Amino acid sequence: MDAFSAGTLSRALDRLHSTIYFAPESNEMFSRLGVEDPRIQYFASRSAPMGAVNAKVVAATFYNFSPDVIAESIPAAWEIATPAEVTRVRYEIVDAVVSRILGDELVRSPQFARSAATVRRIAEAIPNADGRALYAGHAELNWPQTPHAQLWHAITLLREYRGDGHICALVAHGLSGLEALITHIATGTGFEPEFGRKLRGWSRAQWDETVDALRARSLLDDDGQLTPAGSELRTKIEDMTDDLAYAPWRTASDDDVQEMVALGEAIGAAVRNANAIPANVFGPRYGQHR
Repeated sequence: MDAFSAGTLSRALDRLHSTIYFAPESNEMFSRLGVEDPRIQYFASRSAPMGAVNAKVVAATFYNFSPDVIAESIPAAWEIATPAEVTRVRYEIVDAVVSRILGDELVRSPQFARSAATVRRIAEAIPNADGRALYAGHAELNWPQTPHAQLWHAITLLREYRGDGHICALVAHGLSGLEALITHIATGTGFEPEFGRKLRGWSRAQWDETVDALRARSLLDDDGQLTPAGSELRTKIEDMTDDLAYAPWRTASDDDVQEMVALGEAIGAAVRNANAIPANVFGPRYGQHR
């Protein structure tokens, strides 16, 4: 399997990770902990494996969120609950949500256990955490007990390892967090523009100013679409991201790849059937690798 194919497979598996951010169980269980604001839930739960970090650390590792919005949640979150408490509840949510979405028949099948073990083995083949702060925090967590939670954790390790590398690629190619968000949305594989702007906490003025700057760099056209130069830049970024994330996937055999492709298809079908990810908040090519 080459780096591009590994990136495509990563996208297919990532759908399972994303489900917990939209699940009703997430808000319910974090609220019982005292973390009631959805934004605080997100920032705290994803950054908690790094410890009680400050807002600048979260902004640096999450990259495309408004630092001002992050500062409204971090470090205030740690006055409500410790990172360890947040992480404990997060994995309780994972245990409940993933089993519900995938269903007992799939989760209890021998094939699922084998597939989950394969993804775990790939995740454990990540060579090191050099330059990968968000991955490094998650890599220090204990593995969950159940196969479905282990699968989610393995996917998350691969996802954060890839995401850390993606930020390296964005920085190397001169895109700020907001520029990265806007150009990614322009590919059609990310959020719907207005939803993405609001979700990531950027003001209309900040957004419009950055769009103008991207037009001045000939990366966006007058309609806000990628120019040939913009498309070329995004391709270079994705190529570098695939290359930087490729190391653990080198260990996968052809049989492993077939097994994980089938798992990705099963995950996709289960997520769609459960309506686990809202369809109206994403672009027309959401889920595609490029």
